[in-house]
Amino acid sequence: MTFAKKRLLSLLLGCGLALPSLAADLAVEVEIPRLNVAEYHRPYVAVWVERADNSIAAHLAVLYDAKMKNGEGTKWLKDLRQWWRRGGRDLAMPVDGITGATPTVGKQKLRFAQGKAPLGDLPPGDYKLGIEAAREVGGRELLYIPFQWPPKQAQQATAQGQSELGHITLDLKP
Repeated sequence: MTFAKKRLLSLLLGCGLALPSLAADLAVEVEIPRLNVAEYHRPYVAVWVERADNSIAAHLAVLYDAKMKNGEGTKWLKDLRQWWRRGGRDLAMPVDGITGATPTVGKQKLRFAQGKAPLGDLPPGDYKLGIEAAREVGGRELLYIPFQWPPKQAQQATAQGQSELGHITLDLKP
């Protein structure tokens, strides 16, 4: 940063003027549908960012029954097959900042900022948001939403699940 830019920045901050944020945001809304089944179990859900070569660029969330004694909740994480194969099996659970409780029926909102964990400093490029859900005595579902990072303008993309997932919304803001 040049001296002139530093001086302008200090003047603006000194005057109390707000500067626009330079970090991009990625927000995901995942709907867990109400299922009319005899034996209902909450699903395990994984959310990640995948590169064009199908490798994981960022693990965003892994929602499962982390409070089971002796870590027994982790033994069903492998039912999230794509996430597990792409890199989930390499994680030591629970992972601070991405592990959360098994989601209830309804909409789950997740928000991530560029430069902050778990999204981090994602390099510019083409990616896919992966969302996978699996349920004991139930099914499994995987959805992808393609996107470009960082976003040049605010944009929204959606996907619709058929069984274990409902409506998924990806909001990107520069």
